[in-house]
Amino acid sequence: MPKSPARLPRPGPDILPPNPATREAAAGARPTRAGALAAALAESIAAGRLAPGTALEEERLAAAHGVSRTPVREALRLLAATGLVEQRPRRGAVVARPDPRRLAEMFEAMAELEAICARLCARGMGRAARLSLKARHAAMGRMAAAGDLSAYRDANVAFHEALYAGAGNAYLAQLAGTTRQRLAPFRAAQLGGRDRLAASHAEHGAIVAAILAGDAPAAAAAVRAHLAATEGAWGMMAGQPPTLLG
Repeated sequence: MPKSPARLPRPGPDILPPNPATREAAAGARPTRAGALAAALAESIAAGRLAPGTALEEERLAAAHGVSRTPVREALRLLAATGLVEQRPRRGAVVARPDPRRLAEMFEAMAELEAICARLCARGMGRAARLSLKARHAAMGRMAAAGDLSAYRDANVAFHEALYAGAGNAYLAQLAGTTRQRLAPFRAAQLGGRDRLAASHAEHGAIVAAILAGDAPAAAAAVRAHLAATEGAWGMMAGQPPTLLG
């Protein structure tokens, strides 16, 4: 009998390395201003609203969030510890933009983690979860056709989350989710590239078809091809051709 997929929470700041906002919330305490601001900025970075390389000016952030520069400075320090923000001496903070080799390594690891998830989905995802994945893919097709980038970005996160959950391995889902969160700014940004919505949806179609057919090797191969295309699209936008994935 196919295994029922493990339940997985929606991605967000909770799968980033811990910060005070999430720790305090878990403990029932009210988050500090710095912790709450760090969580809000992390969500904006992961959703692609703050693109890699964007300057994070303390004075502007303080005014936008109605706080002094002290909690802003602390929030940026917290985000630097997660890897989402890079603090540069005497030049301020920016949304992190890893060097091309490091980013390629991150995409390579992500591709292998998601390939394992897809392979396990093809082998053991339950009927209800398969039907849900098929329906999710169909809905995303309508978003792509309408050019609804914002809705597609959100649905894209949920699509990949469904693969992690469908694998039926909670530890693997945690690893994949954490790695995806670190790559989220780049994966979200590349969807704004020319023809990427239609291409992404077609790549998802190959993954879904393989899972529904129970073809584990094809599902893994389709995911690797999808991540290679994702990395390539980001590289084209950033003027950095991919170095590890073809």
